[in-house]
Amino acid sequence: MTVRTRFAPSPTGFLHVGGARTALFNWLFARKHGGQFILRIEDTDEKRNTAEANQVIFDGLNWLGLDWDEGPDKGGDYGPYRQSERNAVYEKHLAVLEAGGHVYEDEGAIRFRSPRKMVVVEDMVCGRIEFDMSNPATHPDMTIRRPDGSWIFHFVNVVDDIEMKLTHVIRGEDHLSNTPKHIELYNALGATPPKFGHIPLILNHEGKKLSKRDGGSSITYFMDLGYTPEAVINYLCLLGWSPGENRERLDVAEIRELFDLEHINRRNAIFDLDKCFWLNGQHILAMSLERFVQLAKPFVDKAGIPYGTEAALLPALAIVKPKVKHLSDVPDWIGFLFTEDFAMDAEAVEKSLKKPGAAARLEALSEAFATVTDWAHASLETTLKATATTLGIKTGEMVHPARVALSGRSVGPGLYEMIEVLGKDRTLARLERAKSLAAE
Repeated sequence: MTVRTRFAPSPTGFLHVGGARTALFNWLFARKHGGQFILRIEDTDEKRNTAEANQVIFDGLNWLGLDWDEGPDKGGDYGPYRQSERNAVYEKHLAVLEAGGHVYEDEGAIRFRSPRKMVVVEDMVCGRIEFDMSNPATHPDMTIRRPDGSWIFHFVNVVDDIEMKLTHVIRGEDHLSNTPKHIELYNALGATPPKFGHIPLILNHEGKKLSKRDGGSSITYFMDLGYTPEAVINYLCLLGWSPGENRERLDVAEIRELFDLEHINRRNAIFDLDKCFWLNGQHILAMSLERFVQLAKPFVDKAGIPYGTEAALLPALAIVKPKVKHLSDVPDWIGFLFTEDFAMDAEAVEKSLKKPGAAARLEALSEAFATVTDWAHASLETTLKATATTLGIKTGEMVHPARVALSGRSVGPGLYEMIEVLGKDRTLARLERAKSLAAE
């Protein structure tokens, strides 16, 4: 049996992290078992659907790297993959229910007649659960078509899963109570239900279901702020699943290899943005420079930094990579390297350049650097330290004014790496300019 899973979002708002995690778990399960992952757009709610929300779904999944094998843009053997284009399919299955006496009309709506029996769900995550569907007061017959002719989620969801030959349905635990209703529909339509797996909910720190009011609840938040897809996938997979051995930072390839439904925790997951932030920094540190450039460059371009060629940008990104925690911070980290019109932080100037003797130190450093022929980290560090020794001061008393003179701030990339990237001429020019701000 070929494994077939799906992600079936409604284009009515942003791509919630809960939805993204559902997509991720389905994608991982399909990839782990050599199966297919299907994207289906459930857009029967015409009043709430928007083109923007539809695009957000595609953009978010593509950013995360969750490629699908069949979908609205790719086609496939079981399309269309938008519910708004599948009315004929639903009419056909409604006719089956009508022929079997499973539906009736109620004030213009079409209702499904429950068999009023016990329904057993063998859930891959939650285990065996028995649902008593015999009491119409607690389990009324569900509507499958509204009086205006529009379809209800439960019916079209089941029909599409049948038609698209889904073998496994992995979704949030909030859908668990819907599952016995869906199994009744499967049975009435003469179809074998897929295997179900209901994953724990994602809660905020107050123990409430994560909502759009909570920071970091949408994938767009992570995209805009400059998180890496690797870190977000890593974090999402840890919301309810564990690889064991207290491991936290995982590459996507490792997650694909290790993922299984047996290690999904039944307890609801608590969303911790600080943990995701930490993972982001870890992934940036571990990734190749090439990947870092690929992810950071769009933020640099958006900021309009005049770096010229990518060859000129590469050294600048290399020296800030160990410091960066958000990709959106990269322009601020490197902007001063590509313009002489950079701001001088007033507090840094006051603290480092206004100290007595700062001008003399910058003068001595400039003269020493002017003699350097090997403009590389080692020789630059040796020269600065030797100059400090000659002046009878600590190295830090030379480093701090030099950093402010060259970057306009007291924090930034490593001083010697920064000097190396600036080059000899610009370094000497900046030291000369800073002397006018420094105290004698």
